[in-house]
Amino acid sequence: MPDGTRADIAIVDGVFADPADAASPSTVVDADGLLALPGLVDMHTHLREPGREDAETILTGSRAAAAGGYTAVHAMANTSPVADTAGVVEQVHRLGRAAGFTQVVPVGAVTVGLAGSTLAELGAMADSEARVRMFSDDGHCVWDPVVMRRALEYVKAFDGIIAQHAQEPRLTEGAQMNEGAVSAQLGLPGWPAVAEESIIARDVLLAEHVGSRLHVCHVSTAGSVELIRWAKARGIRVTAEVTPHHLLLTDEEVRSYDPVFKVNPPLRTDEDVRALRAALADGTIDVVGTDHAPHPAEHKCVEWTAAAMGMVGMETALPVVAHAMADHDFSAADLARVMSARPAQIAGLAHHGSLEIGTGANLVLVDPDAAHTVDPDAHATMGRNNPFRGRTLGTRIVDTFLFGRRVYASGALGTPLEFAEAGPWND
Repeated sequence: MPDGTRADIAIVDGVFADPADAASPSTVVDADGLLALPGLVDMHTHLREPGREDAETILTGSRAAAAGGYTAVHAMANTSPVADTAGVVEQVHRLGRAAGFTQVVPVGAVTVGLAGSTLAELGAMADSEARVRMFSDDGHCVWDPVVMRRALEYVKAFDGIIAQHAQEPRLTEGAQMNEGAVSAQLGLPGWPAVAEESIIARDVLLAEHVGSRLHVCHVSTAGSVELIRWAKARGIRVTAEVTPHHLLLTDEEVRSYDPVFKVNPPLRTDEDVRALRAALADGTIDVVGTDHAPHPAEHKCVEWTAAAMGMVGMETALPVVAHAMADHDFSAADLARVMSARPAQIAGLAHHGSLEIGTGANLVLVDPDAAHTVDPDAHATMGRNNPFRGRTLGTRIVDTFLFGRRVYASGALGTPLEFAEAGPWND
């Protein structure tokens, strides 16, 4: 259990049940020595389908999610076509259910074509079969303050949330890495911290003015942390996420010119990394979102300036976060909070984020003392652009249960869930 206590867990008809009341089990899993955590919830993934099936599909991304302990993932809207209509988000929703390895939650675009000028069909996506509640132009910033205000006003009607990719575009034209001492030495155009911080400052004030919910994607600077801390102290309805790679890697990695380290927002300084860790520990940053971004080899195995931005991360997220947060006395309960309970709460996923009796039996079993070397070639995702290749990490996912179905078992994919059947996943 997350609190370290030993206990039996019973699952009946896809939900957690009282072991004392459950009948003789048809299947028994020996989890002695393992941690039982609620299934992980990722508020930020790129599954690429429709349109970029050369990089990832919803099926391969779902399998990667199961291997990483995720029982729910949010699929960002920057697909082709863009997920800016009810039809596209319903397609993503149905493909996720057909895959059956994780619950795929579509994220709708804020603006048509991610162009930043005209609001997308927010209401239609919210009312669709996919029941979209989070909207983001991730990969692009909603840079126009009027458009951002209107989006916040619109989603307030159904308690939706706008997830902002905070990047002032004029300040980052041609940027290749974090702006600082390393960029100056390497001669690469820099992405200044103020380009992120200025958008966050604007948007928390807009959220306060409207009284709506704002979520800040992939926070990467110490200044951003302070802005979010100030906004929360003021009572503004803002939440924030950090990626595993921003908790561990710095812009010193770019000295290798290995494009696996090219990402947006860029890897920052050691000072920023330390501020992000402290903010995750004290709750200023609410959740870990992987920003899982697979790319074909031909988009990464090129010179730095021509390479695509992005890293894969679902299959290594939990071990990386556990490793990065070791100096903050980050317990299993803390991991469950930032990687399951809090993201489920923000996203409104009632059957995720808890081991309570009567909730969906979404569960991951973890070996906290299983040192292993990261080998992206053995991963379920199609992307091989994992920046932790060759690193030794000390936590390993053993089993993942999706509404009681063992979709990942001891290093191998299990049997997918039939979402078409009746069950709590249809509640």
